[in-house]
This record gives sequence, structure tokens and C-alpha cells, in this order.
Amino acid sequence: RDFDHGQIALVSLPGVTIGRATFSPGWRWSTDVGPAAGTDSCQAPHAGVIISGQFHVRMDDGTELDLGPGDAHTVSPGHDAWVVGDAECVIIDFVPGDR
Repeated sequence: RDFDHGQIALVSLPGVTIGRATFSPGWRWSTDVGPAAGTDSCQAPHAGVIISGQFHVRMDDGTELDLGPGDAHTVSPGHDAWVVGDAECVIIDFVPGDR
């Protein structure tokens, strides 16, 4: 799946979908995905690891998280996120079930 400021490659296995997201500098969920999703924040849960680049997450309750290479993370529904800096950010995301 290609979109402005990035792409996501997905593979579905029994019980899990694995995504490899590549986000370019300037990518932000609320501006690049939010309008099409029709929500103010991402409502999908995420469990993954940052391969390269820097990523910032802001939860709807105001909690913030900085992520970089090697950081494993879980993020609950209700968040915005964006690439920090001038390098693209590559994230591997594991989603239970089939997408």
C-alpha cells in the first residue's frame, strides 16, 4: 500500500498480520491518514519494533512516547504519531488476526 509520505507492506499469516511501514520525513497520522479514516486519532492498537529512524507518539490523554531503532513498543488505540527528523522511519508492526 503506497500513500503520501510512505508505504506499508503487509503479509497475513494464520492468526497474525505483519506490516513493514516506511514513513518519510513529514509523515503524520493526523494529516496523512486521519482524513481518510474519519477519526481524530488512530483507533488501531499496535505492537512492534522500530528498525530505523525516530518516531513520536502522543496518546489522546496527553501521554507522549519517543521511539528509535530497536525500541519495541505497544500503543493502544487513541493516538497520533509522526516521524521526527530528516530520516525515514521503518517500523515492523504485528497485528493479531487477519487484516
